[in-house]
Amino acid sequence: MPSALSPEVTQWFEVSLVLPASQAEPFSEQLLEAGALCVQVDDAQADTENEEAIFAEPGLDEDHPRVWRQTRITALFESRPREAQDQALEMLARASHASMIALDSPWQLKPLEDQDWVRLTQSQFQAIEIGERLLITPSWEPIHSIHAQRKRLVLDPGLAFGTGSHPTTALCLQWLEAHLRGGERVIDYGCGSGILAIAAGLLGATSIDAIDIDPQALIATDDNAQRNQVSLQTHLTRHRGLAPADMVLANILAAPLKLLAPTLEALVKPGGYLVLAGLLTRQVEEVAGCYANIRLSAWRDLDGWSVLVGQGKSADHHESIAPASRCFPQ
Repeated sequence: MPSALSPEVTQWFEVSLVLPASQAEPFSEQLLEAGALCVQVDDAQADTENEEAIFAEPGLDEDHPRVWRQTRITALFESRPREAQDQALEMLARASHASMIALDSPWQLKPLEDQDWVRLTQSQFQAIEIGERLLITPSWEPIHSIHAQRKRLVLDPGLAFGTGSHPTTALCLQWLEAHLRGGERVIDYGCGSGILAIAAGLLGATSIDAIDIDPQALIATDDNAQRNQVSLQTHLTRHRGLAPADMVLANILAAPLKLLAPTLEALVKPGGYLVLAGLLTRQVEEVAGCYANIRLSAWRDLDGWSVLVGQGKSADHHESIAPASRCFPQ
């Protein structure tokens, strides 16, 4: 039987190098074409005083940086140990030629130890307690007696965003748990995995619409809702004619939150709540300034992210505020 280091047995290897921002994206794409199984990009200055906080998102202008000035590229490939050095060199040479980038940067090669990858992945997703009433768990997590009184939301990581571990999702869940009392109508705009819509159902909402631009997100939301025995309706964003809701949640990103201001305000019934997340704390004032008819303020911050909450005017309130034109395309 061959040993783990036998040339007959293939292993996973990773090759890494640092490139300037202008070369990082084209070189990464060509590495995939050259045979890399996957490519990861990171800030080469991470955990130093020169670390850069870059948050790329839809709607930003072309001049906004999307990769770091010094970007570390790590490519994963499979090879026999004795051939790994030559295969890495060939892959880099092909990517260099195809992208027309002279490869002057030093590169490193190292093997990856064989592991139980399923167990390792599962260990990263554990039960999350939300307030006093809600518990988010993956399907493989055992439930202990101390959780018996909580509503359990079962959600495994998948293609759609939202497992409850990200601060933006956690903030929205905390707000729902603290404010939803039962019988409300809820709209989850940009539903991703459906976690917020499903949490609303478990907490007592009786009418729920989940909306997303991505059909795969709607499939994930429907599947997760069935698993949790929550009834809801899913719609693509072009859907029209939804009735205004008691609570409208939008956990997306700052740029679309600004552009969607009129749409989201129109979905809130008089006296209802609008909850916005997916924005950095430094973006709070800019996003809030785009909402003409609902006065928004930061409800809670977590790890540099914030959630904005505002209440729609009652039916007898006729005050009008001119929208901030800087928020919308001219």
